[in-house]
Amino acid sequence: MFENQQNPQLSRRRLLGLAALSGAAVAGLTTISAAPRATAADKASPRADSGSFVPAVVIGTGYGAAVSALRLGEAGVPTLMLEMGQLWNKPAEDGNVFCGMLTPDRRSSWFKSRTEAPLGSFLWLDVINRNIDPYAGVLDRVHFDEMSVYVGRGVGGGSLVNGGMAVVPKRTYFEEVLPQVDAAQMYERYFPRANAALKVNHIDPAWFEDTEWYKFARVSREQAGKAGLSTTFVPNVYDFDHMKGEAAGTAPKSALAGEVIYGNNHGKQSLDKTYLAAALGTGKVTIETLHRVTAIREQADGSYVLSVDQSDADGTVIAHKEISCRHLFLGAGSLGSTELLVRARDTGALPRLNSEVGEGWGPNGNIMTGRANHVWNPTGAHQSSIPALGIDDWDNPTAPVFAEIAPMPAGLETWVSLYLAITKNPERGKFVYDKATDRAVLRWTRAQNAPAVEAAKSLFDRINKANTTMYRYDLFGPQLKNFADDFCYHPLGGCVLGKATDGYGRVAGYHNLYVTDGALIPGSIGVNPFVTITALAERNIERIIAEDVKAAS
Repeated sequence: MFENQQNPQLSRRRLLGLAALSGAAVAGLTTISAAPRATAADKASPRADSGSFVPAVVIGTGYGAAVSALRLGEAGVPTLMLEMGQLWNKPAEDGNVFCGMLTPDRRSSWFKSRTEAPLGSFLWLDVINRNIDPYAGVLDRVHFDEMSVYVGRGVGGGSLVNGGMAVVPKRTYFEEVLPQVDAAQMYERYFPRANAALKVNHIDPAWFEDTEWYKFARVSREQAGKAGLSTTFVPNVYDFDHMKGEAAGTAPKSALAGEVIYGNNHGKQSLDKTYLAAALGTGKVTIETLHRVTAIREQADGSYVLSVDQSDADGTVIAHKEISCRHLFLGAGSLGSTELLVRARDTGALPRLNSEVGEGWGPNGNIMTGRANHVWNPTGAHQSSIPALGIDDWDNPTAPVFAEIAPMPAGLETWVSLYLAITKNPERGKFVYDKATDRAVLRWTRAQNAPAVEAAKSLFDRINKANTTMYRYDLFGPQLKNFADDFCYHPLGGCVLGKATDGYGRVAGYHNLYVTDGALIPGSIGVNPFVTITALAERNIERIIAEDVKAAS
């Protein structure tokens, strides 16, 4: 049933899906399908027409959503995916789909008038962010009172804008976080399935040791070693063979051109090239872009009605629609899925949702920091934008930390070692409904990040002491600040597995309503979470199709 997507020859299904994506981009369509438009007698290719009914709707096109759509399509279930962002595969006037990090334009950001990169300054100078025209760009920074969250916008969700680090969590910690999930099944079956479908690969260690593009990582490895800390290579969905071609001048540059947070033009196996292409290739899945679901309600017969706003890429709402379905899968991410359910519960649209909806949110212990190296220990003017190495101190009994050795591809020597630390922070936030704004707002305070900051400080203090170095205080805005604890890349929780849902993502209190994304994971997983989200979605949808979908057909 499941395709071997590690085969270098694209499957027929993926070829069909990739052709559909390409055709939609060329024609400027917001509807993406590999099947002809359905007739009254053939409902194989659903569309987001107002008043229409489809068997299954998936909200979002991120990791959990993409898994669900593919497996539903393989099972023969006509499935409609609703994505609030746009399709990113049509080159702009400069010949590129995405803009670069050093010269961002409107493609970079989701309806912002100025970019909001994680590094706010360099030498306290405002030289990183740029004024831009508001547009349906690829990266959003969602602001709450004391925390902001980076999310991807577009077909492929976060896979478009992340660093691609495909890390499987330590089994002992996975068992601690999700004790109700059979870990043996996950590590023997679903993690390997996810890695194969995501096209995870590994860097050539010999090339890593020789290339100038990872000097920054080797410098950090040496300095960690002086503090008695070990490092580990990290697999990725970026094609490392393509990267070697970039370095050799035989392939177009992307990772070696400083592209990552605003999208990679080449080399990256984002979801639109893997799961989503295969889903479209089943002929049963349609993606509608620039369609934002604003509300959900249940009808007397148990089906669901979605209120949907269709917009253009400049943000103008061009249509209000209502679409109904039998099976509804929420894959809009920790923020999006949680907000839809919190709003539905507290407005009375889905009153049987329990009090656990909105609870258990966390930033995966994300803390960013930078260190200043000695002038005789440069990190390199040329740096790959794709991380390949991490400091692994997760077995530390008092302050577990897994720290990505992050690049700072400025195109010049900075003497900066940059890190994204993932810590074991037990603090959790919650989402509550604000009637005045019709939004779910996050209750989270900076004080709740103190355990994460202390854990990161413990590790990097040791590195600084061993190397007689110090922190950089100029990278995260105009204030003196050595740890960035007010934003995160890895939002998790809000609809926790086994609390807001049953053990397979079925939402408590309702039939045929499911959560299939990072909202299921209670705030922390110890590593970059997308492989875990993907594998958990594979596990859950297998059971749901067998017991709910096929049983109802």
